[in-house]
Amino acid sequence: MKSYYSDDLVTLYHGDSREITDWLAADVLVTDPPYGIGWKRHGGGVNKNRGDRHEGIVSDNDTSARDAALTVWGDRPGLVFGSFFAPAPPHRHLLVYRKPPDSGVLGSTTGWRRDLEPVYLTGPWPKRAARWSSLLETATRASGSPSSPAGRYGHPHAKPVDVMEQLIDACPPGVVAEPFAGSGSTLVAARNLGRRAIGVELDERYCETIATRLSQGAFDFGAVA
Repeated sequence: MKSYYSDDLVTLYHGDSREITDWLAADVLVTDPPYGIGWKRHGGGVNKNRGDRHEGIVSDNDTSARDAALTVWGDRPGLVFGSFFAPAPPHRHLLVYRKPPDSGVLGSTTGWRRDLEPVYLTGPWPKRAARWSSLLETATRASGSPSSPAGRYGHPHAKPVDVMEQLIDACPPGVVAEPFAGSGSTLVAARNLGRRAIGVELDERYCETIATRLSQGAFDFGAVA
């Protein structure tokens, strides 16, 4: 199948990862899939960076797209972002991503912000001495500003590149697969670390965003403002 974008390290396909199978040739899965939380209903679907409405995340009404990808991926190493408000996939360890300080206000009624996301380690992982914290943090200081990943790339779940680099740097060696590429942070992080990666994205507007980020010819470290 013809790729949407390709360079020496990264190949991106436009389409449904349940129909495009090239990503299955990779060695480790690093993905930020639809969580099953129906994002459009959370916060009214408003993009607070531009004041317009966002149509939501495709296939986010349940976890079926994520689960289908994990089924065909099989018993191989994976890192899978999720939500504490949606069913978890089978996993062997749990990491926690702490979002920027202004995150998690919408939908919170308890006084505590919803500013944490689980990251599930799936499949077999090599045995190693414990040397990393299971708490992941970013140098990005805001999620709602125009300079944030969401503000810059128009995707409400855009992850900071520094977080994705932490995860990929700890992965077993080999090609990285991202069947739900979104704004492209996983692919950019892999490229920054000199690793090959294969991505698939269903929404063509985000394919265009990813191609622009990757074709800049310079390291994209994401916003830290």
